[in-house]
Amino acid sequence: MFGFGLPELSILLVIVTLIFGVGRLPELGSSLGKTIRNFRKASDGKDEIEIKPKEA
Repeated sequence: MFGFGLPELSILLVIVTLIFGVGRLPELGSSLGKTIRNFRKASDGKDEIEIKPKEA
């Protein structure tokens, strides 16, 4: 995973916790998960909206 080991990830978690605070971490995780999920849907090329012309 990009050459990150456990020590690097631990330091990164501490820095993020200091910047955003403990209370906002679940909110940030949820937002990140939704972003990744939406990106995967968009990259699959599947559109949720289908546009069909009206039949007369």
